[in-house]
Order: sequence, then structure tokens, then C-alpha cells
Amino acid sequence: MSVLRSLENRIAGLVEGTFGRVFRSEVRPVELARKLAKEMDEHRTVSVSRTYVPNEYTVWLSPEDRARYEGVEHEIADELSAYLLEHARRERLALVSRPVIEFRTDERLALGEFGIQARLVRERAPDAAPAAAGDAPIAPAERGHTMVYSVADRHQEQLSEARANRAGRAIIVVDGKRMLVGASGALLGRSRECDIVLDDGNVSRRHAEVRPSPEGWTIADLGSTNGVRVNGRPIGAEPHPLRDGDDVELGTQHVTFEID
Repeated sequence: MSVLRSLENRIAGLVEGTFGRVFRSEVRPVELARKLAKEMDEHRTVSVSRTYVPNEYTVWLSPEDRARYEGVEHEIADELSAYLLEHARRERLALVSRPVIEFRTDERLALGEFGIQARLVRERAPDAAPAAAGDAPIAPAERGHTMVYSVADRHQEQLSEARANRAGRAIIVVDGKRMLVGASGALLGRSRECDIVLDDGNVSRRHAEVRPSPEGWTIADLGSTNGVRVNGRPIGAEPHPLRDGDDVELGTQHVTFEID
């Protein structure tokens, strides 16, 4: 199990343990952790020798979700900070300080929606105070820099699990090693954050994704540099169906798709 996955489990354990009764909210801390890491990756600043990433993150919640986080925000913020710190270490990203997570409320967000604003702050002013529960909502000028998410992704995962059960258990074979694909699919690429890591310089960091569909398993090219081929033929931009025994080529790396 990866360190990041372990941290996810710690957050989940916090939710389902001592503070479990609090989080009947639609927005779950593990969902926040994944989106925070996504925002970190997408706001990189490259210098001469390092790649810097934001160190301060504002998480905007609906009034209903924020109310359910009352009393445990500091514990969750600490876990999320540790998650981002480990993510940056594993991806060799530079931070000017330990990640800081702040929770705020925006009346315009519905239950299950949340926003994340990432900032690279080199030095906090000495008299700066942390956000209070009554903070003003996202200003119009700020909202353009704030990504808003919905927990609809979670419901999509539940649908994917049902589809995977119908399609059969998928396995990716890499250099003779058989790797089980999760019910919601798997990300393949060179990044350590992928579900199936391919240590090949011709493979993009996030190269392709295998997912269940109503008709069975499919593979999609995620805008890779060297493309995806199934049984020697390029798949194009649309998801391509996979069959038991298919040879899948990602760059120059060959893997085999199997259904157990």
C-alpha cells in the first residue's frame, strides 16, 4: 500500500471513528484530499532548479457542510496538510512551507459542492489572522481562480462498481506481473500517483485510463505524448473497448489486458 493511500485511510478512519457521527455531510475529507493534490499538481511554478507548488489552500464549503465540520476542522486540516506534504515529497515538488489548509463558507455553494483556491505564499504577514467562521464568500475576482467541485464523482464511482461487477474482474499484466484493476478503473502512467506505474521514459506521467462502461471495459488516451495502441492499432481520442487478451501499447511499453 502506498503512503498516500495509507494517509487516505487515516483520514477515513478519523471520519468513521471518533468523529464519525459528524460526517454525514456530502463532502468527505478523502474527496478533499484528492482534489487538493490535483490543485497542487496543476499550479506548479518552475524555477531554474526547482518546481514550486502552492503552500496555502482555502477550502470553500456550503453552510450545511461547514456546520458538520465544526469542532473537527483542525484535525482534518492537519491530516490534509500531511497528505499534501507527502504528495509533494514523492513527486519531488518544492514547498516554501508546510501546506496550510483553511476552511471557509460560501453561501452560494450547494450541499455536496466545494471550492478550492490554491496560493503560493512566500511569507505570511506577521499580523495576519486565520479565517473565521463568518468569513465573506468568495469574491468575484477570486472565484475565477477557485475550482469548484461536486461529490457527483462519488456517485459515479458507485455506478462504476456496479458496471465492473457485470464486466468481470480486469487485470493488467506488466512484465509478467498481474495487477488487479479496481472497480472504478485504473490510471496508467509514469507518475507514482498512478494506480499502475510504468517505469518507461516513453510513457507519459498520466498516459491512459482503464474504466468499466455499460458495454464492458474500455481504455482512454489521456492526451499522452506517444499515444495508445490496442493490438497494434491507435485508439484515437475516444474510449476504446478492451477484450480479454488484448495487447495494449503505451508509448513503447506493452501490457496485456485480461478478464478473470
